Amino acid sequence: MSNCVLFTIPGNEVLANSLIKLLHAEPGEAIIRHFPDGETYVKVNSNVHEKEAIIVCSLHQPDDKILPLYFLAQTLKEFGAFPVTLVVPYLAYMQQDKRFSNGECISSELFARLLSSFVDKLITIDPHLHRRTSLDEIYSIHTSVLHVSHMVSKWINENIEQPVLIGPDSESEQWVSKVAADANAPYTILEKDFKSNSVVTLSVPQFEEYKKHTPVLVDDIIATGNTMIESIEALKEVGMKAPVCIGIHAVFAELAYDRLIKAGAEKVVTCNTIAHPSNAVYIDELLAQQICKSSFVID
Repeated sequence: MSNCVLFTIPGNEVLANSLIKLLHAEPGEAIIRHFPDGETYVKVNSNVHEKEAIIVCSLHQPDDKILPLYFLAQTLKEFGAFPVTLVVPYLAYMQQDKRFSNGECISSELFARLLSSFVDKLITIDPHLHRRTSLDEIYSIHTSVLHVSHMVSKWINENIEQPVLIGPDSESEQWVSKVAADANAPYTILEKDFKSNSVVTLSVPQFEEYKKHTPVLVDDIIATGNTMIESIEALKEVGMKAPVCIGIHAVFAELAYDRLIKAGAEKVVTCNTIAHPSNAVYIDELLAQQICKSSFVID
């Protein structure tokens, strides 16, 4: 892409360098560091006047990144960059989308308002739209939402013999059924058995039919991993094979990756929306294609 300069927030260099090559974009030169007292220092060394500036920043652990991102975007605008496009493979602050109890901050709305105030366009991958149908409900800028279910299905086809996709609960069925259809594989959804007010167990419907299959547990975000660990235990109890666990976003809080392996997962696979050793489904080309498309959209 001509007339385009691509910058990165520290921690996103691998994806940013890949996009620079795919887009034939100019690499942006900027210094982002901290003063001894913890304040953020930003300096832009590239000429961005009348050029599109693209910033690559996956917002895992967002609080450490948002201020450098804000300073960089505003400085790029001051030096004449337009538009400023944020490529954010993992979009944070999507889960607190309502006030669950009195006094709570609806952080998804405030965060959307903040990002919308200093970037012109946003490109992301499968954000957690639980109670919302579109980012447009909370973002006032042009947003592009990309989906990777077909890429996950392709990985399953190429790497797993005789898979059966497993959804951990009824909420996952819409997502799991789509991945299964694209992979031309069967799927089933675990059922909750309420034995008492405090004891809930999972059961595997039609498990006898799938004894020779490789179970594939699929979810959009692997955070604590607790849901997948409970699912692994349910599969063990009925004598199914060790499952492959697949998630889009590798949040992996509380040593979740290690806990999944210890619980009995044969393999844990994620997309590279967040850099992690489990990354095996790569979004680079998908993002590059969308960046080219959105470069013609200016609100």
